Amino acid sequence: MKVGIFILSLFFVSILSAKENEYVKPSDAELKKTLTPLQYQCTQQAATERPFDNAYWNNKRDGIYVDIVSGEPLFSSTDKYDSGTGWPSFTKPIDDSVIVTRPDHELSVERTELRSKKANSHLGHLFDDGPKDKGGKRFCVNSAALKFIPLEEMEAKGYGRYLSLFPKKEERKKK
Repeated sequence: MKVGIFILSLFFVSILSAKENEYVKPSDAELKKTLTPLQYQCTQQAATERPFDNAYWNNKRDGIYVDIVSGEPLFSSTDKYDSGTGWPSFTKPIDDSVIVTRPDHELSVERTELRSKKANSHLGHLFDDGPKDKGGKRFCVNSAALKFIPLEEMEAKGYGRYLSLFPKKEERKKK
């Protein structure tokens, strides 16, 4: 009996450890090889890309946005909206636990910086001017910090557990 409980506990510990290590930050040398200069500057040096001249500011496809560095799921297209700023804007993250906020004093006005939890990637900033009916928050994010995973590719790319964020096709047609 004790052996069975021991084996079962090892199994659960291995599952928890695998989940904890699911999204990891590669070495700086690896990041310099795999990211574009803009992606590296935005995620590792807290740069900001130009508005209206980036990959996802006007993306209307269904899917999720993951950290370009680690692949950690961050935002869903179901929470994306047009803020008029020229950057992808979201009302909330997929889960509050995937985002870390901290004060940013780089400009003359205090802002709140957004970082991914697992890779500590600079994502953008959090503002209080979002849609009031959705909580009033605007998660303003650099496209260069994100990779978009289209809804139809989520299962194949290992993000199937997030499919529940999206209504079925029949339900979407009714809206």
